[in-house]
Amino acid sequence: MKTYLTRFAAVAALAAGMAFAQAPAPAAPPPVPATTAKSPRAVLRHRMLKALNLTAAQKQQAKAIFQQTKQNVQPVAQQARQNREALAAAVKANDTAQIHNLAAQQGSLEGQVLAMRSESMAKFYATLTPDQRAKAEQIQQKMQQLKQQRKAVFQG
Repeated sequence: MKTYLTRFAAVAALAAGMAFAQAPAPAAPPPVPATTAKSPRAVLRHRMLKALNLTAAQKQQAKAIFQQTKQNVQPVAQQARQNREALAAAVKANDTAQIHNLAAQQGSLEGQVLAMRSESMAKFYATLTPDQRAKAEQIQQKMQQLKQQRKAVFQG
């Protein structure tokens, strides 16, 4: 009886191992093109543009809109970087007056960047068909849900 159970367990273990070996490997996420690997924002924008099934003309318009925005944002983003460095120095020096001043400037600079990016998205949305707008809204809602889930995980 003991031999029978040992053989049965060995055969069961072998069968289970073979079953797992036959299972397909988990799907890897698609590789991110090298041109969009710079920032999470660029990766998301690339995925959204791909999901919207844009026409060639829409792709050209989107490229022009986002390139112009990138050029417009660059000097303000550089100012914000310099301001953050100055803010870090003020914190180390315990200069509360300078901290308040630089923090207010930082808020203004970040607001300018947000406004520029929002304006470019408004221009982009204007190029979409009603179906594409609906799809874009679904994508944004999904991203918002994922963001809320991540936030809940880190807060919980």
